[in-house]
Amino acid sequence: MWLAIAALILWLAGYAVLCAVKPFAPCGRCKGAGYLQHFRKQRTCPRCHGDKLRLRVGRRMHNAWRRTREAGTRPMPERTSR
Repeated sequence: MWLAIAALILWLAGYAVLCAVKPFAPCGRCKGAGYLQHFRKQRTCPRCHGDKLRLRVGRRMHNAWRRTREAGTRPMPERTSR
């Protein structure tokens, strides 16, 4: 049991580092090509809009958490020196 928990924590830490270092991953729908091919007809990938990359799920969660935290945190009052 402890080994499984340690493995999970290690995996989560590794994924967090990966999201911080490389926040974008190849699009899973077009496999990073930027387009889809249907019956010899190419069209732009609707998921990545031809950018070939998508923001990772972990990075999306981090950005949402950061925006929520910033929206709920009161700004620090500016100190005036006397």
